[in-house]
Amino acid sequence: MDTSPLATTLALGSLLLGLAAAALFFYIAFSRRRKNAASRAAADTAPVKPGTAAQPPSAPTASGSPTRKTKPRQYSLFVIFDQPSAETDERLTRWLQEKSAAYDPLSHVFHIAGEQPSSPITVANAFPPGEMPDLMRGEGHTPIKGISLLVKPPLRRRRNQQMIVYVELAKEMRELFDGDMLDSERAPATEETYAEIING
Repeated sequence: MDTSPLATTLALGSLLLGLAAAALFFYIAFSRRRKNAASRAAADTAPVKPGTAAQPPSAPTASGSPTRKTKPRQYSLFVIFDQPSAETDERLTRWLQEKSAAYDPLSHVFHIAGEQPSSPITVANAFPPGEMPDLMRGEGHTPIKGISLLVKPPLRRRRNQQMIVYVELAKEMRELFDGDMLDSERAPATEETYAEIING
């Protein structure tokens, strides 16, 4: 008994049934899509009832919103003295006097008013525990190995005069003591570091 015509007929029948099923699937899928699009269009064009406010568009999700760089609570730069000695302490004392620095006996740091006395530039010891002796009164101490300059960023960007003074003081200290200038991450400070501080 020859079964080849029967097999061919069955294969063709299966193929036709498969094509019919695929066509039916696409027809149902497209008809549902059209219904959804029509209902959305009707909802968009429907007038807003009096007394009801239109809903604002939903806020973008955290993943879709652009990330904003947050300002640090304070900027810090460190000047590490090349050869700390009594002579560098004298130089530091004279420099603090020139800048009219005021000693804070409670926190053991110096403050320089700069352009914004309400947010002064703080001069502290760069090494633990971070306390400075009262150099103006000749308080006894071991030679200071380095200092840290600290300042809080302004609340408004246009009031960044203090940041300019801060960067100028840091550069001045670096030249005066021929030391290494480090940023808050203890990496060498560069012009980009200074620009970032000034521009916020």
